[in-house]
Amino acid sequence: MAFSLFSTKNRIINLMLNDHSVRFLELKQANPPVAQRWGERFLTPGIITDGKIVNLDALTSILEECIDEWKIQRRSIRFIVPDQLVIIRKINVPADILDDELKGYLYLELGSTIHLPFEEPVFDIYPLGTNGKTKDLLLFAAPEEYVMAYENLFSRLKLHSVAADISPLALYRLYHQLNQPSENEVMFSVQFDLTSVNLSIFEGSVPLVMRSFAMPFDVDQWEVKRDLQGLIVCKYLGDVDELVIQFEDIFKEMNKLIDYYRYTLNNESHDISKILLLGDHPMLQAVEAEINERFEVPVEKITFNPEFMDKKDTVPDHLLVPLGLALKGVV
Repeated sequence: MAFSLFSTKNRIINLMLNDHSVRFLELKQANPPVAQRWGERFLTPGIITDGKIVNLDALTSILEECIDEWKIQRRSIRFIVPDQLVIIRKINVPADILDDELKGYLYLELGSTIHLPFEEPVFDIYPLGTNGKTKDLLLFAAPEEYVMAYENLFSRLKLHSVAADISPLALYRLYHQLNQPSENEVMFSVQFDLTSVNLSIFEGSVPLVMRSFAMPFDVDQWEVKRDLQGLIVCKYLGDVDELVIQFEDIFKEMNKLIDYYRYTLNNESHDISKILLLGDHPMLQAVEAEINERFEVPVEKITFNPEFMDKKDTVPDHLLVPLGLALKGVV
């Protein structure tokens, strides 16, 4: 059933909060994906840092204004867990452990055979297969303290959280629906945003590895405005050489992750077949040109087919993550 047949109050609101923005999107229909409406609000540095809520009072006040402006009072929501909080790890467990006992087993093994860089995690698992002796699993984990800070905030604001997701999965969901990946595709997803970069490698629909990196951001070096649609427009006013240094660091990390996949995760049996580039960085076009120059891999972006999409329905590129989130449980 298409979301367009639902009453407005039953449509789920899709939220994404990161270090520099709050974004929302409401889906009109899922196939093809069409947004009903969307919006965003800029966050000054120090409210959310590295995905963690630092200034709860300021964020609460801003969200109260957003809820009123966007008219999403008392709605059900999905939200993106900030990339910086999430780790993805491939693990194996004895094959004789039943599927409904896996999470209990993992809780018992945390800190002994399974080591995470934080205590008290929330986690989910994805089965990868078995060789008869062990089961391979993909573990998605985040610190419970920081995830629950978002959950509790939404609850106090009378927003009912029904699902959480991570941005690479949301993007892949949208990419899969619009682009139909080729068989045996290995995709390197590069989300190049204003204050962070997320690098993920997918085999098929499975994100085997993910790394997030902070981008230095001096708000005094940027001009931040809102356009006629109320969307954020950023223009860099500082020394471009400073950005070039930042970008160089990210390109080095891309190389490291490609080598890690090629020589450690995959035993050289596969290689990256595609780079999917997107993000909200104002210099994304220059980043794309540099990636094309440095990496011998085709670079693509998520594209909408103009045959079924009116211009007014086309979601801005930096709101594609909430659009992919909106497809969770739908496609």
